[in-house]
Amino acid sequence: MPLSPVPRSETLSSSVYATLLHEILGGRWPPNEAAPSERELAATLHVTRHVVREALKRLQQAGLVRIAQGGSTVVLDWRVHAGLDMGFALISAGAVPFADILHDTAVLRRTIGVDAARLCALNASEEQLAAVTQAAADYPETGTLQALAEAELVLWTAIVVGSGNIAYRLALNMLMRSIEEIGADLVRGLNAEVLADRNGQVGLAAAIAARDADTAARLAHVQLSQLVNP
Repeated sequence: MPLSPVPRSETLSSSVYATLLHEILGGRWPPNEAAPSERELAATLHVTRHVVREALKRLQQAGLVRIAQGGSTVVLDWRVHAGLDMGFALISAGAVPFADILHDTAVLRRTIGVDAARLCALNASEEQLAAVTQAAADYPETGTLQALAEAELVLWTAIVVGSGNIAYRLALNMLMRSIEEIGADLVRGLNAEVLADRNGQVGLAAAIAARDADTAARLAHVQLSQLVNP
């Protein structure tokens, strides 16, 4: 798709960023090749070079381009340099099918969650264990997908906090931002029954509260596998 002037109704820098992002993720700007110059982009998109420069800086922060000291811009391979926050953009650009992003995100969530549950059983304070137990007790038996997802988030946030692993907490934050971005598709693609396992959540919380790390890890794997293969 050729570049075209951006809509004036949108914030210019954000609109230019989104346009260039799709060029990169859609494969129209191959990795390790030079992107068009600021002057060329400004003329093509009918914006100032300052607006283009701001958009390119955002792309650099996202790990998608490298801006050389002389001002030239080299496209980077998103598979090597981008982060999980590119998930929704990859779907929008048609670079990766939605089902693949959803599945792989669920696998990552399971991998982190299993170890977080194990660590929570080993490391959590009594107050943190109480928070996990309460979150499981409050988990509804039935409800809408949104209500169940919110309850599950409360429980898993308590588990990750109790694990004491800051990297897992940051990963959970990023995972939730990514899931929120594809939330509409997620709701259409899942049945509420996938999350309606209150007994499983209560059992997981009980294993953590008993400081049974092996059982907690096993039950966490069972719970989180429901989103891997819904």
